[in-house]
Amino acid sequence: MILQLKIIGALLMFLAIIHIGFPNYFHWKKELKSLSLINRQMMTTHTFFIAFTVFMMGLLCFTSSIELIETNLGKKTSLGLAIFWSIRLFFQLFVYSPKLWKGKVFETTMHVLFTIFWVYMTAVFFIIYLH
Repeated sequence: MILQLKIIGALLMFLAIIHIGFPNYFHWKKELKSLSLINRQMMTTHTFFIAFTVFMMGLLCFTSSIELIETNLGKKTSLGLAIFWSIRLFFQLFVYSPKLWKGKVFETTMHVLFTIFWVYMTAVFFIIYLH
């Protein structure tokens, strides 16, 4: 399980770092122009803090895998992470519209890869909590 947490940690930190490219990739300068200043700033601020939180989750998994597995607090933290990522999986499957990815090679690939990643993390964190 230690190796699984180190893999998850590295992948989460990578995911957080790629958030840096979101404004360019999603054309936020153009797309968010019609929003009020507060809504534009909330979008960028929330994206930053989501990325920061994901990075910190990754750092926790990468540097404290033994503690997550062997301590009471670690097991409770793992349960919280399992719940968090299972809710993210729910959103991946039932909230995002299939119109965003169906029939598009790159988007479908990303949808499938992220679905697998959310399932993987949810399973690992639940297994840690249960053992």
